[in-house]
Amino acid sequence: MRLNNFGNLFMPKNKVFYELFEAVADKVLEMAIKLKEMVSEPDANKRASIQAHIEDLEHKNDENTHRIFTELGRNFITPFDREDIHYLATALDDICDYIYASSKKINFYNVNPNDTGIQKMAELILHGSQEIRKAVMGLRDMKNLREMMEAMVKVNSIENQADDVFDMSIELLFQQENDFKEVIKKREIYQVMEIATDKCEDAANVIESIIIKYA
Repeated sequence: MRLNNFGNLFMPKNKVFYELFEAVADKVLEMAIKLKEMVSEPDANKRASIQAHIEDLEHKNDENTHRIFTELGRNFITPFDREDIHYLATALDDICDYIYASSKKINFYNVNPNDTGIQKMAELILHGSQEIRKAVMGLRDMKNLREMMEAMVKVNSIENQADDVFDMSIELLFQQENDFKEVIKKREIYQVMEIATDKCEDAANVIESIIIKYA
C-alpha cells in the first residue's frame, strides 16, 4: 500500500470542522448585520423585534459551537490542533455573546441608539465580523493566504479604532450628558460593544496561529 493511500485511511470522512466553523462565522456576521440594523431603527418596538432575532441567532450559534466540541471529543483525527479548534470555537462564540449582550443592553435600558458612539461601534463590529468570516472561510484550503492575512490586519486596525471611539465616546458622554443614569447606561453599552471588537481580534489571533503552523 502506498504511503498516501495509507494516510487516507486516517483522514476525516468529511470536513465537519470546516463546515461548523463556517456556519459559526456566518452567524457572527448575520448577528453583526442585525445589530447594525437595530441601532439604525428609531422605533423601540421594532428594535425589540430585531433584538429577539439576534437572541435566536445567538442560540443557534451556541448549538453549532456545542457541535464543534462534540466532534472534537468524537474525532481522533482533526484538521489542525485540537487546542486551536477549541480556542477558535471559543473566540467565535465570544464574538456572538458580546454582540448579543450589546443588543440586549440597548433594548433593556431603552436607550436611543441614535448616538455617535453606538453607531460607530456597531459599524466597526460589522466590519470586524466581515473580515473574520473571510478569514474563517479561507481555512478550508488555505489557498488565499494573502487575503486571510489582510483580513486579520484589518481586524487589528478595527480593534484599535474601537478603542479610540470608546475613549472619545466616554469623553463626550461626561461632557454632554447631565442625566447620571444615562451616563451609566451608555457607558456599559460602549464597553460591551468595544469588547466585541476585542473578541474579533482574539479570533484573528487564533487564525493567524493556525496559518503559521499549517500553511
